[in-house]
Amino acid sequence: MARAGRPTRPVGTITRGTTNPNRLRRVDRWLAGPQAWRLRRAADPVVVDLGYGATPVTAVELRDRLRAVRADVEVVGVEIDPVRVTAALPLAGDGLSFALGGFEVPLPGGRRPVVVRAFNVLRQYDEADVAGAWSAVRERLAPGGLLVDGTCDEIGRRAAWVAVTAEDGPVSLTLSLRFGAFERPSDVAERLPKVLIHRNVPGERVHDALGALDAAWARAAHRATFGARQRWVETARTLRAEGWPVLDGPSRWRLGELTLAWDAVRPDQVPGRTSG
Repeated sequence: MARAGRPTRPVGTITRGTTNPNRLRRVDRWLAGPQAWRLRRAADPVVVDLGYGATPVTAVELRDRLRAVRADVEVVGVEIDPVRVTAALPLAGDGLSFALGGFEVPLPGGRRPVVVRAFNVLRQYDEADVAGAWSAVRERLAPGGLLVDGTCDEIGRRAAWVAVTAEDGPVSLTLSLRFGAFERPSDVAERLPKVLIHRNVPGERVHDALGALDAAWARAAHRATFGARQRWVETARTLRAEGWPVLDGPSRWRLGELTLAWDAVRPDQVPGRTSG
């Protein structure tokens, strides 16, 4: 705790800040799709792009995409590097602002975000740091709020993210791949979030899940005649039929997405699982 009258230091460390336009389109599409209800129900529709990087393009894109859900959405880009914040300030206005901070998610007036998107941030930390980061953000979320902790490649073709709720902690893992950008679904493994990337080894749940996904993809090879999209849909149906807790349906599968319940992939030591 900081002493009264003294500013609180941002929680976290400066990361590389690599970013590209349209890199986060897959997770943004998910936020504006199956997660849109959170924004629609929010009393205060404020969303945070945490660790937006060297340029604020992802914060601008997030605002523009979420306006399709709520025209009055406000996006706050939060960065721990003061140079990056200063560089972004000319773009502020019209539902977009920028602030210096980290996992403590500093918003004026005690405002609580309904969504915090932290992409390619924790990937650059140690696995042991995940629990503290998740906990710090969850404490700042509005009721029913969501933290999205994810990773993607440099141009957004392969992405994976964990949905972490204010009340229950991690609840799901979503994999999202561009058709034509992979040979097997497990090619996304190198983009797993920090909490899972080192767990893709025999004996871990996420390794078993990716193996089952690859096997279902192989068995669906006959659908490739109709295109990779139809093959992916068949793969997802097979996975569900085998008893895997697939949480989404064909409308998401056709986009190259697949969401599994967290218990199907969680490591034995689960960061941030307890509520509170």
